[in-house]
Amino acid sequence: MSDESLNVGVLGAGSWGTALAYLLSTRSHNVTHWALEPEVVAGINRERRNPLYMSQLEIPQNIHATGDLEEVVHESQMLLFVIPAQYVRKYLVQLRDILPSGIPLVICSKGIERNSLATMEQVFIEELPGKTHRDICVLSGPSFALEVTQNMPTNVTVASRTLGTARRVQDVLATKVFRIYTTDDVTGVELGGSLKNVMAIAVGASDGLGFGTNTRAGLITRGLSEMSRLAVNMGGRPETMLGLAGVGDLILTCTSDLSRNRQVGKMLGEGRAIADIQKEMRQVAEGVPTAESAHQLALRREVDMPITEQVYNVIYEGKTVPEAMAALQARTLKEEWSP
Repeated sequence: MSDESLNVGVLGAGSWGTALAYLLSTRSHNVTHWALEPEVVAGINRERRNPLYMSQLEIPQNIHATGDLEEVVHESQMLLFVIPAQYVRKYLVQLRDILPSGIPLVICSKGIERNSLATMEQVFIEELPGKTHRDICVLSGPSFALEVTQNMPTNVTVASRTLGTARRVQDVLATKVFRIYTTDDVTGVELGGSLKNVMAIAVGASDGLGFGTNTRAGLITRGLSEMSRLAVNMGGRPETMLGLAGVGDLILTCTSDLSRNRQVGKMLGEGRAIADIQKEMRQVAEGVPTAESAHQLALRREVDMPITEQVYNVIYEGKTVPEAMAALQARTLKEEWSP
């Protein structure tokens, strides 16, 4: 880990964006933190608190908030994108002509874009000039924001098709308690981080119905299987699904009450409507839009993803959770490792 202090921009001031800005500040980096909400900007700069997210956290003095996109990228030597996945393209288009060249662009958003069915890396490649493509990387892994700010040991992965870029991010972000591994499997890391949210909804729904740990373990294991099928189909490596961005993040998101996606599933299992659930949530549960995107992607690529299909049916087609669980268990019997 280098002792060099950098100017780092963080776009997005939800819980994860706030935690990453805090993490950077502990390495003595100067952080410019962009927030959409004026009250968040004012709260960070005046009260040293984010009033909407992670409000218990005292914001260090080397974090400055702004609502100006141009200010957050000005003189930045690294940029972290922590914007909800469905809005990434909108802001990327606004940033395209003012982005500094040759700096790491770190995607910290997890999801698959609706309509286009593009991963976040694909969105970046489509919207940014070719000279920036080697600077794109993805950060993912089992890392709840609250525990990161509590300095609990955490292990994640940063992926870039240019390993030198991944190593630069590793050097800047890693601390004694926030350990970062590198890989060049961007596709596998992105899909692991996106699809695990869909599986967490399924597991939460099972818990909401009152099913036990047998059911939970089965859903997690078979969920990993279908995540791997899609990842490999799209060019990812199967071993990535056995790593931090795959099974690591899957276990975390499916088993902890800190998981928004698991909580959405649990309320669905208790019989609540998705519209009512979303009205009550301040933050985005990325598994909801990703269930639709992943289902359409599986159909397009002819990949069997039965758990994803049933989560989609419950959220978008009005199927009940008991009906979806029954449909999963009633599928034709097969060998465990058949395609």
